[in-house]
Amino acid sequence: MRLLSVAVLVITWWTASLYVGNTRLPPPPEVLEAMLTEAKSGALFINLGATLARVALSFVLAMTLGTAIGYWMGRVRLADRLGDPWLILLLNLPALVVIVLAYIWAGLTEAAAIAAIAINKLPTAVVTLREGTRALDPALDEMAMIFAFPRGRAFRHVVLPQLAPYVAASARSGLALIWKIVLVAEYLGRPNGVGFEIGVAFQLFDIPLLLAYSLSFAVVVFVIETALVQPFEARLSRWRPRAA
Repeated sequence: MRLLSVAVLVITWWTASLYVGNTRLPPPPEVLEAMLTEAKSGALFINLGATLARVALSFVLAMTLGTAIGYWMGRVRLADRLGDPWLILLLNLPALVVIVLAYIWAGLTEAAAIAAIAINKLPTAVVTLREGTRALDPALDEMAMIFAFPRGRAFRHVVLPQLAPYVAASARSGLALIWKIVLVAEYLGRPNGVGFEIGVAFQLFDIPLLLAYSLSFAVVVFVIETALVQPFEARLSRWRPRAA
């Protein structure tokens, strides 16, 4: 069914290019040719690699901090009250503003880009994990206390399995968000990456090149989602009973 869906997309794209003209919407063969040219020169793989590295670093940083802060806010009422205004501010602060401020304050550096991307993802991770922590079953905590579980063992065997679906949901939504923010950060202030190349293509009005990088990136995201994210989510949720 997925192959059929892709085939319908390609046919629709090709048909639309016949109506609007090659200058506005190049047909699939023209975009494929641009993609192969970039791949042969090595530029495609270098830029995809740079973007994926930024995605990975930002994702790990945001998820690690977001999980820790969300769990803390879910467990400690004072931390929740103190942190909630900051959380609301970050949730409603546009990603563009964060990226621009990071570049102004820290310069057009790799660290500034990764920090800005991570900050944009951080509040959604905190919110998800805070709600997951609030939903923990108190009876299971009492059981761990009665059986005198060491704190580390109780966290691993009692808390983590309950938080696993929330971690998986946060990871999945976080990746979907980070992909988009990384391209903006690269477009505004990095010398390589898919976002940078899309910016160059825009300045040159090179639509085949723009679509070549966009689709290449979309294919990579699709593969990661199918091969890594979905199996990871299914594995973390395997202990939950399935609906009949």
